[in-house]
Amino acid sequence: MLGLQPETRSPIRVPTPRLCGRRTDESAPETGGSAFHPSESCPSSGRRAETPGLEERGDVRAESRARPQSARGRGPPGDRGLPEPDRGRGRQMEAQGRVLLLTICAAGIGGTFQFGYNLSIINAPTLYVQEFTNETWRTRTGQPLPDHLVLLVWSLIVSLYPLGGLLGALLAGPLAVTLGRKKSLLVNNIFVLAAAALFGFSRRAGSFEMIMLGRLLVGISAGVGMNIQPMYLGESAPKELRGAVAMTSAIFTALGLVMGQVVGLRELLGGPQAWPLLLASCLVPGVLQLASLPLLPESPRYLLIDCGDPAACRAALQRLRGPADLAGELAELEQERAVCRGGRARRPWELFRERALRRQVASLVVLGGAMELCGNDAIYAYASAVFSQAGIPQDKIQYAAIGTGGCELLATLLSCLVIERAGRRVLLTGGYGLMSCWGSVFTVALCLQGSFSWMAYLAMACIFAFILSFGIGPAGVTGILATELFDQMARPAAYMVCGALMWTMLFLVGLVFPFIMEGLSHFIYVPFLCVCVCAAVYSGIFLPETRGKSFMEISEELHRLNFPGRSRGPAWAGPEVVRSTEL
Repeated sequence: MLGLQPETRSPIRVPTPRLCGRRTDESAPETGGSAFHPSESCPSSGRRAETPGLEERGDVRAESRARPQSARGRGPPGDRGLPEPDRGRGRQMEAQGRVLLLTICAAGIGGTFQFGYNLSIINAPTLYVQEFTNETWRTRTGQPLPDHLVLLVWSLIVSLYPLGGLLGALLAGPLAVTLGRKKSLLVNNIFVLAAAALFGFSRRAGSFEMIMLGRLLVGISAGVGMNIQPMYLGESAPKELRGAVAMTSAIFTALGLVMGQVVGLRELLGGPQAWPLLLASCLVPGVLQLASLPLLPESPRYLLIDCGDPAACRAALQRLRGPADLAGELAELEQERAVCRGGRARRPWELFRERALRRQVASLVVLGGAMELCGNDAIYAYASAVFSQAGIPQDKIQYAAIGTGGCELLATLLSCLVIERAGRRVLLTGGYGLMSCWGSVFTVALCLQGSFSWMAYLAMACIFAFILSFGIGPAGVTGILATELFDQMARPAAYMVCGALMWTMLFLVGLVFPFIMEGLSHFIYVPFLCVCVCAAVYSGIFLPETRGKSFMEISEELHRLNFPGRSRGPAWAGPEVVRSTEL
């Protein structure tokens, strides 16, 4: 060992790759490094005769001083003065970042962007679709449709979207396992194409049933995309950027909300004649994804663990990372693959029966439900009334509503930048804590707005502050939980549970909210306030931090949390990963 044999002189060690030659490992056990033999160096080592003593000193800086100034000044202006390997590494990292960015954009434009976009564009043509429904019924029967039935048809058109999302969430798990992450996103666009055709020809065909069916199909597409996109990105990103990359799902959701509000303006496609085109405009993001996503790699983790294809996994990693940093990540993937062979993927109901997944399932259910029950939808519903009371003209409220969507987009961008520094638990706890504070102030402002004229402005400020707090924490971090807390065998089923829970809550809130608003009046936010407080407490105490950890490290920590009394029992063997999974 080094230090026990001081009399052994090691060969010359070169700290940087500037001197290239054959390295031998015969002396590695006693020197702790590899030996360099200058006699077998590359052709460029012929400069040694011009630089006496370079081999004896092993000083790379001496070679740098001996090289002509012109040789050191080559390359782009930003790379001048850098060694050739450093310039190559910089170009390699730039190419790696470009592929990862394109993967994020291609997956997001047809994934969560569609969810936010189709959620917001339906608000603009409300009156026009109701008039179209009444006219269609009069044409068929010769009598107008009663007002309460018109409202019922409109309610069905709106509620079929979350119902389709529930079906899509249940469909996402089998699709992700059988087709893979990327192919599932591509196949998902079939629903978008069919829905766009139904929307576009509904008025010409005189059928409001086509609108109802189209809303169901775009809901299915949104349910599939919202589950598979974060799964795909979380498995494709390096662990140092996994949180930030997965957070882009929330960014595209907020971007879709804002774009839907902008396109729905009366000056664009929100007019009485253009509303079929407004509803059919979901075709554009689908076509963009179909044109771009096939050019990008599949999830490396899916290729190796689920498909058992090491060559395809390495090729995908090389496109996403570059060839220099693959050894450690491939070793982790091979370790996961070797831990458990055979078996099958878990079914959604099996997650609730297994003690080894108790903490993961509890976190998924509590925080997934809290995101839908935290009152963010209530804030959006109250925004128009608060803006009107604050003195904003009625025809300008639609522009103020765009500001609310812009706040959420800005907050998710900020969260994406700080999530790898602050951590998941801090953002969730802080986000729900701030939402509790602003919700309390908002309730007080609603109660006192009749006594003080400036309370309407305070309530309007609370709306923007609440949405900012929601975007910083719950909006994006909640979607990462299923990716990071569950192993490869349980992850598709976990996304099915999370998606089904989210869409069910969204449907119930939309169904019950009008009655809550009528019954509680200014105290409408009190139930949501309790949810925010409970979510903040749970995040701060029970949610494990996953920042910067590999899937193996996360699984080991969760094993200790699920079996606290077995610290001296059998050692943990690793996450349950299968070579081939099925549902």
